[in-house]
Amino acid sequence: MNAIPAREPARILVVGRSPGVLVAAVDLLRAKGYLANATNQFDQVLDDYDVGDLDVLVFGGMVPADTKQNLRDEISRRNSAVIFVQGLAGIAGLIVAQVEAVTGGDSSDVAEIRYDVAERTFRVTLYDAAHVTVEALWATSFMPPEPTSTSAQVFDGDLPAGSHSLALPDRVPSEASFATVTVGSHVRVFTVGPMPDAVMLMVPASAIDRRLPDVAAVTTHSDDR
Repeated sequence: MNAIPAREPARILVVGRSPGVLVAAVDLLRAKGYLANATNQFDQVLDDYDVGDLDVLVFGGMVPADTKQNLRDEISRRNSAVIFVQGLAGIAGLIVAQVEAVTGGDSSDVAEIRYDVAERTFRVTLYDAAHVTVEALWATSFMPPEPTSTSAQVFDGDLPAGSHSLALPDRVPSEASFATVTVGSHVRVFTVGPMPDAVMLMVPASAIDRRLPDVAAVTTHSDDR
């Protein structure tokens, strides 16, 4: 994986479909200090944005495969350092966590972070004491064009060096669910339950596939660009 250049703030572009999710993700990213924008105008990305200056580009799940590949090829040609991230779901907080995971800070305090699927438990092993948070996020509706979601804080506190088990509550579903584990400034993102097959069948097969209804256009531009 490419490394984020030694500069701040990182420049982020989210290319997705759902207007509400895109706008919410940009608001959250900007609140965390990123230079963030988003668009659902797939065929205008290269005209509307200076892709040569991007650090991270996030693709939403409803972006057709051929569109993603074309953008990857052209943007990589202009900017070999850009990091491409495949969004896991149309959940704004999850998109932000995925960005934090690839732009995040020092992980020297962390020996291991893993998810035990059978036990629905996170195993966090620390070299030194650290502040740890665990958040669960999951979809509550898949209806296009605006999926809905919710979240719950699972743990937020200081842990000493050593191994710790942090269990997910029963209310976190086993479908279309995710979790983030943050140790200091280091973020990891996990899939708890996969997206249902019915949602995956909604993904357009190509740029000319019109199976999804039209959505309101989103093309944000920050004052910093």
